Order: sequence, then structure tokens, then C-alpha cells
Amino acid sequence: MSTPFHRIDHVGHPHIRCDRRRTDHSVYTTRVRNDLLNDAKRHRFAFHFCRVAGIAGKQIITPPTKITSMKHTPGTGTDSGYVPGRSIAEIAEEYRIPVDSIIKLGSNENPLGPSHAAVRAVTERASGISVYPESDARDLCDAISEYTGHPAENIVAGAGMDGVIDTLMRILMPGEAITPTPTFSYYAISARAHHGTPVFALRDRDFAIDPQDILSQVTDETRVVFLCSPNNPSGNLIPESDLQTILEGLEGRDAIVFLDEAYVEFSERSMIHLAGEYDNLVVGRTLSKAFGLAGLRVGYGVMSERIRERYLRYATPFAVSSLATAAGIAALGDREHLKRSIELVRDGRRKLAGIPFHVYLSEANFVLVDVSPHRSDAVCDFLARSGIIVRDCSSFRGAGDSLVRVSVGTAEQNARVVEAFSEFQGTYNK
Repeated sequence: MSTPFHRIDHVGHPHIRCDRRRTDHSVYTTRVRNDLLNDAKRHRFAFHFCRVAGIAGKQIITPPTKITSMKHTPGTGTDSGYVPGRSIAEIAEEYRIPVDSIIKLGSNENPLGPSHAAVRAVTERASGISVYPESDARDLCDAISEYTGHPAENIVAGAGMDGVIDTLMRILMPGEAITPTPTFSYYAISARAHHGTPVFALRDRDFAIDPQDILSQVTDETRVVFLCSPNNPSGNLIPESDLQTILEGLEGRDAIVFLDEAYVEFSERSMIHLAGEYDNLVVGRTLSKAFGLAGLRVGYGVMSERIRERYLRYATPFAVSSLATAAGIAALGDREHLKRSIELVRDGRRKLAGIPFHVYLSEANFVLVDVSPHRSDAVCDFLARSGIIVRDCSSFRGAGDSLVRVSVGTAEQNARVVEAFSEFQGTYNK
């Protein structure tokens, strides 16, 4: 199954988008003929661009944000940028807690740490850091090929999955990027940074997607649909039939689906095999989670040779360091460490199901907790004062203000988290 993937290099200035269509929410619009003349200093370039192009009087739409379906309760997430999980140093300073008493379960890191083989590989390669790494990380791609079963000619590596996404946005934007929310916020951030227009089609109350709703948002400007399975922060999988419906609905268009499988090692099902069947599908993965290499930033994508050729043309050279490459190859080969990491997470999810609030079923290395009628920020503050870092999900667009994400930790850490949630409930339900 194929799709024409030729509209990669766009003509026109990337900062200005001229369109007659109106958007639904909070989009700044102005008429060139009137408003720009009254505010010439602020809009000097936009007015000049439109005058030269002969389109004075048409609408200028900026910044590029388009909000559509509102199935899910709107959250407090904003467009201010990526909000990372809080650090141990930050919590120690704010709450005056000893560093060694704090547990960090807010960033979905591997509680076992990296593979010993990966650490050895970094140590052995450290003396060679004065030399540039391979520009295309070929050795790492070969190791990923062996791990995934896909040819190296269909694989790219980047500085984390974020790096892979950024490179794809270079070749896809400007245009529209459809994102079912709540989900990983960096999709919209990267699209916007590359002069694209995020389009938000919200998930239902169980965080499921509606393929037909997503396809109803597709226009001639659509360039990518972002899907995350297991989804962050909800942990649920997307049915394969839903993915196929969207892929087939995009056939004949200059658009792709980016499927984020950052947490797939912890789940029962992957859809990476579809990358060999649909050339409008890119599957992104990372070595930050199950492989414990979050500090080295190693991600990869599986895609058609046609998309890969475009990708490599615009990719940052030497994006994956020599140390990250060495660690990645070693980690991919240490299947015993991977097995232990997966087993720890699956056991931990069962333990965290004992949190005395609604805990959503998860296929990732975290669980999502609905603490209503309480607010997520109040719960996170209570846990932080107890030396426990979890993730307040109110920064996720469409997530509302009662969701808390808890990463799976060691058995002792998981028990401590369950106890802390119980203490909160006991304190505030008196």
C-alpha cells in the first residue's frame, strides 16, 4: 500500500500562512487591509509579504494552533512548551528533604538503571571521544535491525525519539499535525517549532481514539497524524484495526502516521510489523525506557526507504554520539537485562493497582491515577513533601486537573507510593 510522498520541500515563506479558513479557538486573525496598516510596526513583514504576493485583504493566521473535537474534558495544558518531570535536586531544595530519601517516579525511567554491558561499552569508548561518530549511526542501525527484524535500509537513529521527530518535522512542515490528546506534548511543540499547525482531536474518557473523528480532521494541509501506543500518560494501546483505518484513510495524500512505541517493550503487542506493509507509516522507538539509556538520548525510527532517503538528507550530522552508539549496541544485545526490566514493570503495575483511587490499566512502565474529587497538584505536593516525585498531568492538554502519573519503581518504592496515597486519602477524607 502506498501514498505519494512528494510534497516534502515546500515553496513559500515558512513564517507566514495565508488562508481564508477560520479556526475554532484562540487563533489570532487580522485583515491586512485594516489592522496591519494600523499596526505596521508589529506586522511590517507580514504586510510586505502579503502585498508582494497580491493577497492584501486576506486573512493571516498565526500562531498556528487549531483545536477541534472536544470529547474529553479540557485540561489546563498550554502551549508554553514541554513540561518535564521534577528532579530530585529541585524537590530536595524546595521541601528541604535529604536527597537520599527522595524517590523519583515521575519521568518513566528504568529503576534497574542501564545494562552493565552498556556501562562497560561507554567506559571502553570514552578515550575516543575526540573523534566524530558515524554520521548515520550505521553500526547502531545494524544492531536495531537485528533487534527489530527490519532491514537497516529502513532504519534511522537520532538523539532520542525527539530528535527523530524533529528531523521528520523539517521535511513535513509547514502543514497540519493531527494529535489525539491527552498525549506526549512534544509532537505539537515540534510541529509548531517547524511552522506547522497542531490540530487536536481529543480522546474519549477512556483515552481511546476514534479513527473516523481523526480522519474527519484531515485536510489538504495535513502532513502527519501522531499516535502513541502505549499512550503517554494513559498507558492504553491503540487497536491495530484503528491504526490501519487511519493509514488507509490517508492513502493518496502527502501525509504519514507517526506511531510512537516508546513504551512498547512493556506491552503485549507491537505494530512495528506494519511499517513493512504501509509506506506512509513511521514507527518511532527509544532506548530511554526499557533499556535504561535516558541520559544518553538514543532513539530510532523504522520507515520506508523513500522517507528514509529524505530523512537522511535533512538530518543533523553526527546526531548520535559515539558513546551513545556504543551503549545502544551493548544494551540491545543484553536481552537478560531487558527481560528483568520488563518483569519488574509488570510486577510493579500489579502492586500500584493497590493505590486507593481509580488506577487505569496500563501497558507501559507507569500507571495513571484519577485522584478526583481531589486535584492532582494537591496530591503531588503531598507526595513531594513525603519525598516521592510523581507526575502532575495537568500540563497535558486535555487531561483535566485530577490525573497523576506514577512510574513503576522497585518493589520497595512501589510499596512506599501506595502507602503515601493511602495516607493522603486518610488525611483529606477525615
